[in-house]
Amino acid sequence: MTFHRPFLVSRKLSRPTLSTRRSTSGVGAYRDDAGKPYVLPSVRQAEEKVIASRLNKEYAGITGVPEFTKAAAVLAYGKDSPALDRVAITQSISGTGALRIGGAFLARFFPGAKTIYIPQPSWANHAAVFKDSGLAVEKYAYYNKETIGLDFEGMIADINKAPNGSIFLFHACAHNPTGVDPTPEQWKEIEAAVKAKGHYSFFDMAYQGFASGDIHKDAFAVRHFVAQGHNVALSQSFAKNMGLYGERIGAFSIVCESAEEKKRVDSQIKILVRPMYSNPPIHGARIAAEILNTPALYDQWLVEVKEMADRIITMRALLKENLEKLGSKHDWSHITSQIGMFAYTGLSPEQMDALAKEHSVYATRDGRISVAGITTGNVGRLAEAIFKVTG
Repeated sequence: MTFHRPFLVSRKLSRPTLSTRRSTSGVGAYRDDAGKPYVLPSVRQAEEKVIASRLNKEYAGITGVPEFTKAAAVLAYGKDSPALDRVAITQSISGTGALRIGGAFLARFFPGAKTIYIPQPSWANHAAVFKDSGLAVEKYAYYNKETIGLDFEGMIADINKAPNGSIFLFHACAHNPTGVDPTPEQWKEIEAAVKAKGHYSFFDMAYQGFASGDIHKDAFAVRHFVAQGHNVALSQSFAKNMGLYGERIGAFSIVCESAEEKKRVDSQIKILVRPMYSNPPIHGARIAAEILNTPALYDQWLVEVKEMADRIITMRALLKENLEKLGSKHDWSHITSQIGMFAYTGLSPEQMDALAKEHSVYATRDGRISVAGITTGNVGRLAEAIFKVTG
């Protein structure tokens, strides 16, 4: 993708919990099997090492802690990716901040229409972030209410209908809010359609490792598009996969045409970030960098992030199993075929209202629940409530 002329001018600058009584299933944060907030042991150890180092509290550079951003790029694109030397990357205020920087960058420099296409549905904040960045927002087909799965045909049709050279936002894995992801083969077809239309791809990867438990599997779409010659934009978050919710650690990156263009893009990103917040926070970035750059901690983190993903996968299986044991005649296979923190149950708004009023189970009226809030202690009660409402 080649951006218009100002892009080339370089300037120098100095997301439930469920309880046995009243319950909610909307909070987008991981909980352990006791329903409590969870701090990864690797994060505790990394933080202890950071504190013991007695580092100063000076400002980070505008684009953040370099030990973090370099490692974040490797995590996303792969350590052997030939694109690494042409990736412009900046630390951001978690994934939201990365999306905001990306939106502002595209609003300023994208040579085509300043419109971004997002899936229907998408994360509730996507439209607001992009509109506030200066982009118009349109939607493309994604979720099929009838099948409670991916509307693949509709998605491809909308990619083909959009004007050539449009911007498309894709969820890299663990689609929020549906939990419905394309298969690798479907991603290949999506890439081919995007390439044929000359579209520009912006990936939101908020759940790498946290979705399947495998950081490489979860990064498949991003890496495949890059391997096929797409110079993508990417938002990363370390809220979920490291449990660093309150530390607000993320990264925004762009794969550039060359190392030379990378320098120009990096300069323009600094110009965008400077009046937004000047410099990102350092503590969480140092923790993440310690984990990503210390082999023993990195290996430990990989095990821990898989344990979190596996717990969520297990809760999906238990919910489906409990519903079937109760004698439900509905097909609940979508609960286990979906992935990530959230699940679309297929319940109607009226059924969700009944869950709240009659069983004190609270969630959004679109039928979404946060699987992270399900525990071995409450899954039975949740299944009973859903069964009584759905029959």
